[in-house]
Amino acid sequence: MRLTVVGNPDNRRVGLFTRAVLAAGLPRPAVLPWADVLAGAAPPPAGALVRVDSPGEDPEVDRLLRRAPTPARHGELVGLADTYAGLVDGLGRVAAGGAELLNHPADVAALCDKRRCHALLDAAGVPVPGALPPVDGYPGLRAAMAEAGWSRVFVKPAHGSSAAGVIALAVGPGRVRAVTPIEVAPDGLFNSLRVRHYDDEAIVAGLVDRLAPEGLHVERWLPKAGLGDRVVDLRVVVVAGRPTHAVVRASRGPMTNLHLGNARGDLAELGSAAGPAAWAAAMETCERAAACFPRSLHVGVDLMFLLGWRRHAVAEVNAFGDLLPGVLVDGRDTYAEQVHALTSGRWDRWRDAAGRATPATAPEAARPAVPGRPAGREVIACGA
Repeated sequence: MRLTVVGNPDNRRVGLFTRAVLAAGLPRPAVLPWADVLAGAAPPPAGALVRVDSPGEDPEVDRLLRRAPTPARHGELVGLADTYAGLVDGLGRVAAGGAELLNHPADVAALCDKRRCHALLDAAGVPVPGALPPVDGYPGLRAAMAEAGWSRVFVKPAHGSSAAGVIALAVGPGRVRAVTPIEVAPDGLFNSLRVRHYDDEAIVAGLVDRLAPEGLHVERWLPKAGLGDRVVDLRVVVVAGRPTHAVVRASRGPMTNLHLGNARGDLAELGSAAGPAAWAAAMETCERAAACFPRSLHVGVDLMFLLGWRRHAVAEVNAFGDLLPGVLVDGRDTYAEQVHALTSGRWDRWRDAAGRATPATAPEAARPAVPGRPAGREVIACGA
Protein backbone atom coordinates (compact mmCIF):
# COMPACT_ATOMS: atom_id res chain seq x y z
CA MET A 1 0.00 0.00 0.00
CA ARG A 2 1.48 3.33 -1.12
CA LEU A 3 -0.15 6.53 -0.03
CA THR A 4 -0.05 10.08 -1.36
CA VAL A 5 -0.92 13.14 0.72
CA VAL A 6 -2.15 16.34 -0.87
CA GLY A 7 -1.30 19.04 1.64
CA ASN A 8 1.06 21.80 2.64
CA PRO A 9 4.38 19.98 3.16
CA ASP A 10 5.47 21.92 6.25
CA ASN A 11 2.11 21.64 7.99
CA ARG A 12 1.99 19.51 11.12
CA ARG A 13 -1.03 17.61 9.78
CA VAL A 14 1.10 16.19 6.97
CA GLY A 15 3.89 15.42 9.43
CA LEU A 16 1.63 13.59 11.86
CA PHE A 17 0.04 11.49 9.14
CA THR A 18 3.46 10.65 7.68
CA ARG A 19 4.65 9.55 11.11
CA ALA A 20 1.62 7.26 11.48
CA VAL A 21 2.19 5.71 8.06
CA LEU A 22 5.86 4.99 8.79
CA ALA A 23 5.02 3.58 12.23
CA ALA A 24 2.70 1.09 10.53
CA GLY A 25 5.63 -0.20 8.45
CA LEU A 26 4.37 1.32 5.21
CA PRO A 27 6.48 3.26 2.70
CA ARG A 28 6.81 6.99 3.27
CA PRO A 29 3.83 8.66 1.56
CA ALA A 30 4.44 10.93 -1.37
CA VAL A 31 3.46 14.55 -0.73
CA LEU A 32 1.80 16.56 -3.47
CA PRO A 33 1.80 20.22 -2.34
CA TRP A 34 -1.44 22.13 -2.62
CA ALA A 35 0.51 24.92 -4.28
CA ASP A 36 1.56 22.54 -7.05
CA VAL A 37 -2.00 21.25 -7.52
CA LEU A 38 -3.31 24.79 -7.92
CA ALA A 39 -0.47 25.67 -10.29
CA GLY A 40 -1.41 22.83 -12.65
CA ALA A 41 0.71 19.86 -11.52
CA ALA A 42 -0.22 16.42 -12.80
CA PRO A 43 -2.71 14.66 -10.52
CA PRO A 44 -1.96 11.36 -8.77
CA PRO A 45 -2.41 8.48 -11.22
CA ALA A 46 -5.04 5.77 -11.23
CA GLY A 47 -4.26 3.22 -8.54
CA ALA A 48 -2.88 5.78 -6.09
CA LEU A 49 -4.46 5.99 -2.63
CA VAL A 50 -4.74 9.68 -1.76
CA ARG A 51 -5.41 11.55 1.45
CA VAL A 52 -6.42 15.17 0.86
CA ASP A 53 -5.50 17.36 3.80
CA SER A 54 -6.50 20.90 4.69
CA PRO A 55 -5.10 23.63 2.44
CA GLY A 56 -5.17 26.10 5.33
CA GLU A 57 -2.39 27.94 7.17
CA ASP A 58 -0.42 28.81 4.03
CA PRO A 59 -0.76 32.39 2.68
CA GLU A 60 0.35 31.51 -0.85
CA VAL A 61 -2.03 28.56 -1.10
CA ASP A 62 -4.82 30.81 0.15
CA ARG A 63 -3.94 33.34 -2.55
CA LEU A 64 -4.01 30.65 -5.22
CA LEU A 65 -7.34 29.30 -3.99
CA ARG A 66 -8.86 32.78 -4.18
CA ARG A 67 -7.12 33.52 -7.51
CA ALA A 68 -6.05 36.80 -5.95
CA PRO A 69 -3.07 38.93 -7.03
CA THR A 70 -1.71 39.25 -3.47
CA PRO A 71 -1.96 37.20 -0.27
CA ALA A 72 -4.50 38.17 2.36
CA ARG A 73 -3.24 39.95 5.44
CA HIS A 74 -2.88 37.78 8.52
CA GLY A 75 -6.32 36.83 9.79
CA GLU A 76 -8.17 38.86 7.17
CA LEU A 77 -11.70 37.67 6.45
CA VAL A 78 -11.71 38.01 2.70
CA GLY A 79 -12.75 35.89 -0.27
CA LEU A 80 -14.30 33.02 1.69
CA ALA A 81 -16.58 32.05 -1.17
CA ASP A 82 -13.69 32.30 -3.63
CA THR A 83 -11.57 30.10 -1.37
CA TYR A 84 -14.32 27.49 -1.36
CA ALA A 85 -14.62 27.63 -5.16
CA GLY A 86 -10.86 27.19 -5.43
CA LEU A 87 -10.96 24.20 -3.08
CA VAL A 88 -13.69 22.50 -5.09
CA ASP A 89 -11.77 23.14 -8.31
CA GLY A 90 -8.56 21.85 -6.72
CA LEU A 91 -10.27 18.66 -5.53
CA GLY A 92 -11.44 18.09 -9.08
CA ARG A 93 -7.88 18.41 -10.31
CA VAL A 94 -6.63 15.92 -7.71
CA ALA A 95 -9.27 13.39 -8.74
CA ALA A 96 -8.81 13.89 -12.48
CA GLY A 97 -6.14 11.20 -12.79
CA GLY A 98 -8.39 8.45 -11.48
CA ALA A 99 -6.77 7.99 -8.07
CA GLU A 100 -8.77 6.71 -5.12
CA LEU A 101 -9.32 9.58 -2.67
CA LEU A 102 -9.80 8.86 1.01
CA ASN A 103 -12.03 11.93 1.28
CA HIS A 104 -14.15 12.15 -1.83
CA PRO A 105 -14.47 15.57 -3.53
CA ALA A 106 -18.27 15.48 -3.30
CA ASP A 107 -18.10 14.82 0.43
CA VAL A 108 -15.56 17.58 1.03
CA ALA A 109 -17.57 20.04 -1.08
CA ALA A 110 -20.66 19.35 1.05
CA LEU A 111 -18.79 19.43 4.35
CA CYS A 112 -17.17 22.78 3.55
CA ASP A 113 -20.52 24.43 2.82
CA LYS A 114 -22.36 24.74 6.13
CA ARG A 115 -25.71 25.19 4.39
CA ARG A 116 -25.38 21.99 2.36
CA CYS A 117 -23.97 20.04 5.29
CA HIS A 118 -26.85 21.09 7.55
CA ALA A 119 -29.39 20.15 4.89
CA LEU A 120 -27.82 16.72 4.39
CA LEU A 121 -27.78 15.97 8.11
CA ASP A 122 -31.34 17.17 8.56
CA ALA A 123 -32.55 15.10 5.61
CA ALA A 124 -30.91 12.02 7.15
CA GLY A 125 -32.65 12.57 10.49
CA VAL A 126 -29.50 13.63 12.33
CA PRO A 127 -30.38 16.04 15.17
CA VAL A 128 -29.20 19.56 14.29
CA PRO A 129 -30.15 23.05 15.47
CA GLY A 130 -32.89 24.77 13.55
CA ALA A 131 -31.66 26.95 10.67
CA LEU A 132 -33.13 30.07 9.12
CA PRO A 133 -33.81 30.44 5.41
CA PRO A 134 -31.06 32.34 3.54
CA VAL A 135 -30.48 35.91 4.71
CA ASP A 136 -28.72 38.62 2.69
CA GLY A 137 -27.94 41.11 5.44
CA TYR A 138 -28.77 42.38 8.90
CA PRO A 139 -32.34 43.59 8.24
CA GLY A 140 -33.21 40.23 6.67
CA LEU A 141 -31.58 38.42 9.59
CA ARG A 142 -33.59 40.32 12.18
CA ALA A 143 -36.79 39.79 10.20
CA ALA A 144 -36.15 36.04 9.92
CA MET A 145 -35.34 35.79 13.64
CA ALA A 146 -38.59 37.57 14.48
CA GLU A 147 -40.55 35.30 12.15
CA ALA A 148 -39.05 32.22 13.81
CA GLY A 149 -39.47 33.64 17.31
CA TRP A 150 -35.75 33.27 18.04
CA SER A 151 -33.79 35.75 20.17
CA ARG A 152 -30.41 33.98 19.98
CA VAL A 153 -28.63 32.63 16.92
CA PHE A 154 -25.22 31.72 15.59
CA VAL A 155 -24.39 33.56 12.38
CA LYS A 156 -21.75 31.57 10.48
CA PRO A 157 -19.99 32.23 7.17
CA ALA A 158 -21.10 29.41 4.90
CA HIS A 159 -17.51 28.54 4.05
CA GLY A 160 -15.66 29.43 7.24
CA SER A 161 -13.68 27.22 9.60
CA SER A 162 -12.19 27.41 13.10
CA ALA A 163 -14.88 29.91 14.19
CA ALA A 164 -13.59 32.45 11.66
CA GLY A 165 -16.26 35.09 11.21
CA VAL A 166 -18.77 33.39 13.53
CA ILE A 167 -21.09 35.65 15.53
CA ALA A 168 -23.10 34.50 18.55
CA LEU A 169 -25.94 37.01 18.46
CA ALA A 170 -28.51 37.71 21.18
CA VAL A 171 -31.23 40.33 20.76
CA GLY A 172 -33.93 41.72 23.00
CA PRO A 173 -36.05 44.83 23.43
CA GLY A 174 -33.71 47.73 22.81
CA ARG A 175 -30.53 45.68 23.08
CA VAL A 176 -28.17 43.65 20.92
CA ARG A 177 -25.10 41.68 21.96
CA ALA A 178 -22.67 39.91 19.65
CA VAL A 179 -19.86 37.62 20.79
CA THR A 180 -17.29 36.96 18.08
CA PRO A 181 -13.56 36.63 17.35
CA ILE A 182 -13.94 39.29 14.61
CA GLU A 183 -11.80 42.39 15.01
CA VAL A 184 -13.12 45.42 13.19
CA ALA A 185 -10.44 47.52 11.48
CA PRO A 186 -10.89 50.61 9.31
CA ASP A 187 -9.91 48.67 6.23
CA GLY A 188 -11.37 45.22 6.86
CA LEU A 189 -12.49 42.47 9.18
CA PHE A 190 -9.94 40.20 10.83
CA ASN A 191 -10.25 36.92 12.68
CA SER A 192 -8.35 36.97 15.95
CA LEU A 193 -7.59 34.71 18.88
CA ARG A 194 -9.46 37.01 21.27
CA VAL A 195 -13.22 36.88 21.60
CA ARG A 196 -14.86 40.30 21.53
CA HIS A 197 -18.24 41.63 22.64
CA TYR A 198 -20.16 44.21 20.62
CA ASP A 199 -23.25 45.94 22.00
CA ASP A 200 -23.56 48.70 19.41
CA GLU A 201 -26.21 47.61 16.91
CA ALA A 202 -24.65 49.65 14.11
CA ILE A 203 -21.39 47.74 14.51
CA VAL A 204 -23.19 44.39 14.67
CA ALA A 205 -25.24 45.24 11.60
CA GLY A 206 -22.05 46.22 9.79
CA LEU A 207 -20.43 42.86 10.61
CA VAL A 208 -23.37 40.90 9.25
CA ASP A 209 -23.73 43.08 6.15
CA ARG A 210 -20.02 42.80 5.32
CA LEU A 211 -20.03 39.01 5.67
CA ALA A 212 -23.36 38.40 3.91
CA PRO A 213 -22.02 38.58 0.31
CA GLU A 214 -19.81 35.57 1.11
CA GLY A 215 -22.87 33.52 2.12
CA LEU A 216 -24.29 33.02 5.62
CA HIS A 217 -25.70 30.08 7.53
CA VAL A 218 -27.78 31.00 10.59
CA GLU A 219 -28.65 28.46 13.28
CA ARG A 220 -30.61 28.66 16.49
CA TRP A 221 -28.38 29.07 19.54
CA LEU A 222 -29.18 26.05 21.72
CA PRO A 223 -28.26 26.03 25.44
CA LYS A 224 -25.36 23.65 26.04
CA ALA A 225 -24.86 21.50 29.09
CA GLY A 226 -22.08 22.51 31.44
CA LEU A 227 -19.48 21.14 33.81
CA GLY A 228 -18.62 23.41 36.70
CA ASP A 229 -18.61 27.01 35.52
CA ARG A 230 -18.10 26.19 31.84
CA VAL A 231 -20.32 25.05 28.99
CA VAL A 232 -18.99 22.09 27.06
CA ASP A 233 -19.21 20.32 23.74
CA LEU A 234 -17.28 17.57 21.98
CA ARG A 235 -15.15 17.12 18.91
CA VAL A 236 -15.59 13.47 17.98
CA VAL A 237 -13.46 11.97 15.22
CA VAL A 238 -15.27 9.20 13.35
CA VAL A 239 -12.98 6.87 11.39
CA ALA A 240 -14.49 4.42 8.89
CA GLY A 241 -17.88 4.89 10.49
CA ARG A 242 -16.73 4.37 14.08
CA PRO A 243 -16.34 7.13 16.72
CA THR A 244 -12.82 6.63 18.01
CA HIS A 245 -11.37 9.82 19.54
CA ALA A 246 -13.04 12.66 21.39
CA VAL A 247 -12.04 15.90 23.06
CA VAL A 248 -14.16 17.93 25.47
CA ARG A 249 -14.06 21.66 24.76
CA ALA A 250 -14.96 23.80 27.78
CA SER A 251 -15.66 27.52 27.69
CA ARG A 252 -17.12 30.33 29.79
CA GLY A 253 -18.59 31.81 26.62
CA PRO A 254 -20.62 30.54 23.67
CA MET A 255 -17.60 29.59 21.52
CA THR A 256 -15.72 26.49 22.60
CA ASN A 257 -12.93 26.32 19.98
CA LEU A 258 -9.71 25.50 21.81
CA HIS A 259 -7.59 27.99 19.88
CA LEU A 260 -9.71 30.81 21.34
CA GLY A 261 -8.22 30.24 24.77
CA ASN A 262 -10.68 27.60 25.93
CA ALA A 263 -9.75 24.48 27.88
CA ARG A 264 -9.87 20.77 27.31
CA GLY A 265 -12.38 19.25 29.68
CA ASP A 266 -12.46 15.85 31.35
CA LEU A 267 -14.02 13.24 29.05
CA ALA A 268 -14.72 10.82 31.90
CA GLU A 269 -16.49 13.57 33.85
CA LEU A 270 -18.63 14.44 30.85
CA GLY A 271 -19.47 10.79 30.27
CA SER A 272 -20.50 10.43 33.89
CA ALA A 273 -22.68 13.54 33.73
CA ALA A 274 -24.41 12.33 30.57
CA GLY A 275 -24.79 8.73 31.69
CA PRO A 276 -24.29 5.55 29.65
CA ALA A 277 -27.55 5.70 27.70
CA ALA A 278 -27.16 9.34 26.66
CA TRP A 279 -23.51 8.81 25.74
CA ALA A 280 -24.33 5.75 23.62
CA ALA A 281 -27.09 7.66 21.85
CA ALA A 282 -24.75 10.57 21.15
CA MET A 283 -22.11 8.28 19.66
CA GLU A 284 -24.77 6.62 17.51
CA THR A 285 -25.66 10.11 16.25
CA CYS A 286 -22.00 10.68 15.35
CA GLU A 287 -22.07 7.44 13.34
CA ARG A 288 -25.19 8.58 11.52
CA ALA A 289 -23.61 11.93 10.76
CA ALA A 290 -20.52 10.24 9.31
CA ALA A 291 -22.73 7.95 7.23
CA CYS A 292 -23.94 11.04 5.36
CA PHE A 293 -20.42 11.20 3.90
CA PRO A 294 -19.76 7.54 3.09
CA ARG A 295 -16.74 8.11 0.87
CA SER A 296 -14.67 9.88 3.52
CA LEU A 297 -12.31 7.88 5.73
CA HIS A 298 -12.81 10.32 8.59
CA VAL A 299 -14.90 13.29 9.67
CA GLY A 300 -14.82 15.46 12.78
CA VAL A 301 -18.24 15.83 14.42
CA ASP A 302 -18.95 18.74 16.77
CA LEU A 303 -21.58 17.41 19.13
CA MET A 304 -23.28 19.24 21.98
CA PHE A 305 -25.30 17.90 24.87
CA LEU A 306 -28.06 20.32 25.79
CA LEU A 307 -29.08 21.49 29.27
CA GLY A 308 -30.14 18.53 31.35
CA TRP A 309 -27.99 16.08 29.35
CA ARG A 310 -31.04 14.28 27.94
CA ARG A 311 -30.82 15.82 24.47
CA HIS A 312 -28.03 16.42 22.01
CA ALA A 313 -27.44 17.90 18.58
CA VAL A 314 -24.71 18.08 15.95
CA ALA A 315 -23.39 21.62 15.50
CA GLU A 316 -21.07 20.89 12.55
CA VAL A 317 -19.27 18.12 10.69
CA ASN A 318 -15.74 18.91 9.57
CA ALA A 319 -13.87 17.56 6.56
CA PHE A 320 -10.46 18.19 8.15
CA GLY A 321 -11.40 17.73 11.80
CA ASP A 322 -8.90 15.06 12.87
CA LEU A 323 -6.19 17.23 14.46
CA LEU A 324 -6.42 16.19 18.13
CA PRO A 325 -2.80 16.25 19.32
CA GLY A 326 -1.99 13.97 22.20
CA VAL A 327 -5.30 12.08 22.22
CA LEU A 328 -4.62 8.33 22.13
CA VAL A 329 -7.07 5.42 22.04
CA ASP A 330 -5.58 1.92 22.20
CA GLY A 331 -2.22 3.61 21.76
CA ARG A 332 -3.20 5.25 18.47
CA ASP A 333 -3.76 8.90 17.67
CA THR A 334 -6.32 9.92 15.05
CA TYR A 335 -3.84 9.51 12.21
CA ALA A 336 -2.65 6.09 13.33
CA GLU A 337 -6.31 5.09 13.68
CA GLN A 338 -6.94 5.99 10.05
CA VAL A 339 -3.91 4.02 8.89
CA HIS A 340 -5.11 1.08 11.00
CA ALA A 341 -8.55 1.28 9.36
CA LEU A 342 -6.84 1.09 5.97
CA THR A 343 -4.49 -1.78 6.75
CA SER A 344 -7.05 -3.85 8.69
CA GLY A 345 -9.65 -3.66 5.93
CA ARG A 346 -12.16 -1.82 8.15
CA TRP A 347 -12.27 1.11 5.70
CA ASP A 348 -13.08 -1.19 2.78
CA ARG A 349 -15.79 -2.98 4.75
CA TRP A 350 -17.45 0.22 5.95
CA ARG A 351 -17.24 1.90 2.55
CA ASP A 352 -18.72 -1.14 0.82
CA ALA A 353 -21.56 -1.32 3.34
CA ALA A 354 -22.24 2.42 3.01
CA GLY A 355 -22.12 2.15 -0.77
CA ARG A 356 -25.04 -0.27 -0.76
CA ALA A 357 -27.21 2.54 0.59
CA THR A 358 -28.19 5.63 -1.40
CA PRO A 359 -25.30 8.11 -1.02
CA ALA A 360 -26.32 11.01 1.19
CA THR A 361 -24.34 13.31 -1.06
CA ALA A 362 -26.71 12.72 -3.97
CA PRO A 363 -28.15 16.05 -5.16
CA GLU A 364 -31.70 15.18 -4.19
CA ALA A 365 -30.65 14.67 -0.57
CA ALA A 366 -29.16 18.15 -0.24
CA ARG A 367 -32.46 19.93 -0.25
CA PRO A 368 -32.50 23.50 1.04
CA ALA A 369 -34.47 24.69 4.04
CA VAL A 370 -38.16 25.19 3.38
CA PRO A 371 -38.54 28.91 2.59
CA GLY A 372 -40.11 30.79 5.45
CA ARG A 373 -39.72 27.93 7.92
CA PRO A 374 -36.70 27.07 10.07
CA ALA A 375 -35.17 23.69 9.28
CA GLY A 376 -33.62 21.28 11.74
CA ARG A 377 -34.50 18.74 14.39
CA GLU A 378 -33.62 20.73 17.47
CA VAL A 379 -35.60 19.00 20.24
CA ILE A 380 -34.00 15.59 20.26
CA ALA A 381 -34.39 12.90 22.89
CA CYS A 382 -31.13 11.01 23.27
CA GLY A 383 -32.81 7.80 22.24
CA ALA A 384 -34.14 9.31 19.01
